[in-house]
Amino acid sequence: MIQRTKLHTKNKGFNLQVKQLPGKGLAGRFLIPPFSVLSTREGGWQNRKRQWIAIGIQSEIGRKDDLTISGQAASFDYYCVKEGTRKPIKKVDGLTFRSTGFMADIIAQRGGGTSIFDPVLCELMYAWFCPEGGQIVDPFAGGSVRGIVAGMMGYKYHGIDLSEKQIEANEEQRKKICPEADLTWICGDAMEELNEAPTADFIFSCPPYGDLERYSDDPSDLSTMEYYTFIAAYKRIIRRCIKKLKPGCLACFVVGDFRDKKTGNYRGFVADTIKAFQECGAELYNDAILVTCVGSLPIRAGRQFEAGRKLGKTHQNILVFKKGAHQ
Repeated sequence: MIQRTKLHTKNKGFNLQVKQLPGKGLAGRFLIPPFSVLSTREGGWQNRKRQWIAIGIQSEIGRKDDLTISGQAASFDYYCVKEGTRKPIKKVDGLTFRSTGFMADIIAQRGGGTSIFDPVLCELMYAWFCPEGGQIVDPFAGGSVRGIVAGMMGYKYHGIDLSEKQIEANEEQRKKICPEADLTWICGDAMEELNEAPTADFIFSCPPYGDLERYSDDPSDLSTMEYYTFIAAYKRIIRRCIKKLKPGCLACFVVGDFRDKKTGNYRGFVADTIKAFQECGAELYNDAILVTCVGSLPIRAGRQFEAGRKLGKTHQNILVFKKGAHQ
């Protein structure tokens, strides 16, 4: 069963300075109130993110530049969960747009527009849903954030990614930030590598959103597949994740729906993720909305709504699943 742990630095093994109100309110007990709506726009969230980035996390290193600001992906602001998806200056309808937000500035200074995952979200999911010192398995590891945050908090982390360059970059950051942490990144296909992964106390990942953000030309990369093929492969990976998860423990995927390139209709990726987990033996336990930064959406929302009645998307879904106690 899941162990209940309080969110305090002395218990979690990371060295950030936490400004809490001891014993006063939910924020004092859990850093962020554990509600079904979480907002990355709040000052407390942004301040916490600054503290994480200050330790030297550079998750964009090892990835292709501008994965999320070209083509179809440029119209989706829910990638702000990974932050840094906009360069500082952009022309929109003849107007000059300067993006705001701490992470956008950081990415601009580092010379890229590649997405990185939100470290505060990692911190919360680990502290809320993983037993203290537990083993985390991540089938779609990507950049270093989820591993580095796990290591700084005293957890064990096992991530899998297809990119050898990305794995090397992640290892370099581990050596600089938390060399003693029990972190492992494996280069390979999750379909195969999960068989050798350790038994997990918590599964945590942010899967590729179909072909919205293409990571490589490797045919085993899910981002290269047609949607129906993608979902079939995605479900097989989820099944292997659930097999590795201890009975009674939790798995969390951060997902967002995205549109079909031809029709403009939503794919139903959130629903497909829930269905896949349920068919693989894990039931939906928590469903939270993550409110993301608006980025350039205020400039684009009017045009896209007038053209096709499409609402500006500024949220993602945090889906938490529970494996049966006797599976």
